Order: sequence, then structure tokens, then C-alpha cells
Amino acid sequence: MRALTGFKHLFLAAAVLAASCETAGAIDIRRPEVKEFIAHVAETSAFSKHQLRKILKAAQSQPSIIEAMDRPAEKSKPWSEYRPIFLTERRIREGTDFWLAHRRALDQASIRSGVAPEYLAAILGVETYYGRLTGSYRVLDALATLAFDYPARAKFFRDELEQFLLLTRDSGLDPLSVRGSYAGAMGAPQFMPSNYRRYAVDAEADGRINLWTDWPDVCESVGNYLKEHGWNHGEPVLSEASVAPDKVPDLDGRTLALSETVGSLRTKGVNFDSTLAENAPALLIAVDDADGTHWRVGYNNFYVITRYNHSALYAMAVFELAAAVKQRVLQNDAAEAAPVAGAPSAAAPITAIPVAAAPSAAVPSAAAPGVTAPTVAAHDEAAPQPALPW
Repeated sequence: MRALTGFKHLFLAAAVLAASCETAGAIDIRRPEVKEFIAHVAETSAFSKHQLRKILKAAQSQPSIIEAMDRPAEKSKPWSEYRPIFLTERRIREGTDFWLAHRRALDQASIRSGVAPEYLAAILGVETYYGRLTGSYRVLDALATLAFDYPARAKFFRDELEQFLLLTRDSGLDPLSVRGSYAGAMGAPQFMPSNYRRYAVDAEADGRINLWTDWPDVCESVGNYLKEHGWNHGEPVLSEASVAPDKVPDLDGRTLALSETVGSLRTKGVNFDSTLAENAPALLIAVDDADGTHWRVGYNNFYVITRYNHSALYAMAVFELAAAVKQRVLQNDAAEAAPVAGAPSAAAPITAIPVAAAPSAAVPSAAAPGVTAPTVAAHDEAAPQPALPW
């Protein structure tokens, strides 16, 4: 019996090892669901079945893509672990450099969309480290894997695969060469193919849209996405809040919907500062930090950021990175405007932003009134791909 038990354990261990070592395999175009997809796209677009078979035959199903889909950071990490990934000294410094290098593109995109430039920069910072890490998977492989080997979201990804084929055809891109995230998101702003076709902007009217290296196109596309999802120019994004202990059991704080108003939250015992009207839409956010649960109130623009990525953690990271980068840019501008040493000056001294020796140290913030300054982790690590923008 012991021998049989030992053999069983060895067998299970071997099975687990084999599963973990799965390699990519070609998509079988004879599968019924693949044939159905080919027939649908051929019928509704100018593709021939022969063209589609040729492209899909070159696609590789990647087990690592499915593994990545099942463990996004937003679902597996609390705020105390998620935040230090994105609020690093390096990401703030590179965000400042990015803003200074592409100020004209950011300003123009801000004027046209109504979205403040710090939020445009911060989204790019969280998504791809300002365009530096745009993904190493072939988009064709990512979308084909999820369209045909990931039943939980098969319909969504088959639609995106169709949109990708149309995008590459219309834009003259090689469908076998375009690279992106494990979910098929592309370029510096990580647009899914349908969003690329719907929201990407040809900022310079040169007849083509490049979301990898054309920064006017990139910045205006991010701004256009937020604008089309309801961004309100000049309104706040987020406020710190407090809740009396006896009120906590009656509050949710984990539903990502504008189901409250400024007034209704105050009536329920949530204390926060806001310049918005009492009937302004709002949502309560319970933030699980290392020292317990904290509370924040998000407004319409916070919710709009979650339309880019359906996660309160993501939107909070964008908010705090935006505030930190804006503060650095303001300091840089003030330093450049200051007179040379020795000359009389009435300018106020510039205080350097301290970098924490631990994730809990605070830094000055350019955030809206009533919001605690963001904190910056001293360490720096490459960010994982955030969750998908759906």
C-alpha cells in the first residue's frame, strides 16, 4: 500500500510538472470554433477565408498567457502591496522627464480633451512606464490564445481578434509582427484593438496613427478615451475620508459604481472635504492598507479612470502618481524660473520632495484639497501588466 501511495504521489508530481512546462502550440484551424470564426469574419469583412486561415495558422496558443490572465495584480494584491509597485522614485522621476520632454503634446492633448496633463502622463506611467514596456507577446498569439483556449472570456477575445485583424489591414500593420501585452493590449497606452479603432487619434493629421512612438497621437488618444467616457474638466478625482467606527458596518466601500452622491455619503456618516455639489455622483472606497482599512471618496473622474482599467487600485495608483509627478514638474519649473545665484529674489525656496526609506513616508502633493499627500516607496521594481481595460 505504501508503494502504491508513493507511486501515486510521484505520478501527481509528474503531472503537475508537465502542466507547468506546457509549451506553445499552433492554433488548429480545423477546430469548429476556429472555423466558425473564420466564416464569420469572411462574411462580414473584406477578408477571404484563405487569408484568415493563413494568419490564424501562424498563431501560437501560449499557456503562459492563460496563467497571466488568472493572476492580475488588482485581484491578488491589497493596496499596501499594489501601491509600491507604481509609486516608486524611478517612476516619478521618469514621469517628470517624460512630461518635460513631451510637454507640448501633453498640453495640446489636455486642451482638446479637458483632462489635466498629469493624468495623461500618469496613465502612461502605470500602463507601460511611459512607453518603455509595451509588451513582448505577439498580439496575434495573445488574442488567439484567449479567443479559443480561454472559455471564460472567449466571446470578448474573439471580438477583439476580429478587431485586430481589421486594424492591421486598415493600418497596413503586419498582424504577425505587432507586439503587446498578454491580453493583446497595444502601444504606450495599452489600447485593446477595439479601443484602438474607436478612440485613437491622428493628432497631427498625417494619415496614420502610431500609439507606440508618436507622442502627440499617444497623448491625444488617452485624453480622447477619458473624454469619451465622461471626464469632467476641472473636477476633483478623489478625497480622503473618515468614518466613525459605529457607521462602518452599514457601509460598503467595495462596489465600483457611482451609486452614491456627495450628500448621501455625508448623511451616512462619511466625513470628507469636497467643493462639489451635494448631488454630485460619488462612490465610497475601502482601502486595505498595512495598518488597517482607510476610506476615500471617488468622484465622476475617478470612475472614468476605472473605465480605462476596472479597478479602484489602478485608479488610486494613477491619481497618486499624477500628483507626485505634477509636484516634481512644478518644482522644476520654479527652479528654472528662479534668478541666478547672488541676484536679489523674492521667490520662495523650493523644498525637495523626500523619498521614503519605507513605503509609509509622505511626500508633498499637488493633489486636490482634502486629499492626503501620496507616499513614495524607496525601492524600484518593474511593474507587472495591470488588469485589462474593460
